Amino acid sequence: MSIYNYSVPTKSGEEKSLQDFAGKVLVIVNTASKCGFTPQYDGLEALYKQYKEQGLEIIAIPSNQFGEQEPGTNEEVQSFCKLNFGVTFPVMAKSDVRDAHQLPLFSYLTEQQPFKGFPPSDLTQMLTDHLNSIDPHYLDDDQVKWNFTKFVIDRDGHVVARFEPMADPKEMENCIKELL
Repeated sequence: MSIYNYSVPTKSGEEKSLQDFAGKVLVIVNTASKCGFTPQYDGLEALYKQYKEQGLEIIAIPSNQFGEQEPGTNEEVQSFCKLNFGVTFPVMAKSDVRDAHQLPLFSYLTEQQPFKGFPPSDLTQMLTDHLNSIDPHYLDDDQVKWNFTKFVIDRDGHVVARFEPMADPKEMENCIKELL
């Protein structure tokens, strides 16, 4: 089994098979336009521009599940990403990335790369306190915890790394370079 067994809805609502990305190194990231981590679009775009010719693809999957920080329509999300961050990588349709209605892809991603805790950061304690106030057991499962959780997939479709929201996209660069 690999991510190539899954598909994601495009901004127009059609299903896009991840098989179309076979042979590429992928970064799949859940995003939001009104989040403190939203400036990570800059870092993601920089990585994409630097490595796309070598086989990197980035797929953004917007979600409104975390603090309702992606309230707009699919069209508004697309416009926001292009106008504010010059995003040229695919931004798919808004989707659930955790809980009962999550895309099956995210169930697979989190099974392959379980949650291992947040890395040390200035934001770690603040996010941990916030999530514990929502549900004291929120951090006990392997599901995506917040916007801008990033998964790195090798050319064979295997999920090789998970980077939590506070990890700057630049922190993925060595992993990406090794896979390219």
